[in-house]
Amino acid sequence: MTCTETEILLHALLDGELDAGHAREVEAHVANCQHCATQMRAYRELQQAMRAAQLRFTAPASLRRRIEKAFPVVPQRVSSRRSALKGFVMGSVLSTAMAASLVVAVFRTDQDQQVLGDVVSAHVRSLQANHLTDVQTSDQHTVKPWFNGKLDIAPPVVDLTAQGFTLIGGRLDYVDGKDVASVVYRRRKHVINLFVTQASGSEQHGTKLDTMQGFNIRRWTAQGLEFFAVSDINPEELQEFVEKFDAALHPPKGA
Repeated sequence: MTCTETEILLHALLDGELDAGHAREVEAHVANCQHCATQMRAYRELQQAMRAAQLRFTAPASLRRRIEKAFPVVPQRVSSRRSALKGFVMGSVLSTAMAASLVVAVFRTDQDQQVLGDVVSAHVRSLQANHLTDVQTSDQHTVKPWFNGKLDIAPPVVDLTAQGFTLIGGRLDYVDGKDVASVVYRRRKHVINLFVTQASGSEQHGTKLDTMQGFNIRRWTAQGLEFFAVSDINPEELQEFVEKFDAALHPPKGA
């Protein structure tokens, strides 16, 4: 867990709103990070000070009279018991729906950050452990069948050497608790890991740019698959790679 992720969750931890798993992750990070530990102490001291102060202010009666004179008297409507109950029920339903939507949005954001963190970690491992490829070749007709039987999907493999992105091979990796394919390309001295996995749902979404730990990530879904292109090249070149890859997968009719 990064400092940015931890700082987002510190308030929730202090208010007792985190589940046990996320609470342990935050506490473990704080235990080993002086910056976040200092931030947490500051939040806790502020919280305690606000509770101790119990700030209250009672307006004087003269102010109330002045306000009442400044506005016309509005006749009160007598609401029936049924309409009052209906309003209460509708308000409760709306509040519950809004709270549920907020929980889902926070959960999705946290889950997305976890997946992106796994993707970046896999990319870094491939550069540090001298294990960039399991099958090393620029022949797409060798790389693609190499994945057969190793995954539940058939990752697309295209040769983009002529477009400036050299295919150098492929390997199996591990992201978000499951095996995924990584098709590896090189742009000058920069490595591009293209992770391919089964999409989590039927919804398709276009290319989205994320940045984490100094690496750029282009993420998109197509044909039931989810793609993550990760590299330290600039965002424009990474987007160019995505466009070239997509064009090779979907050539114009008659081409």
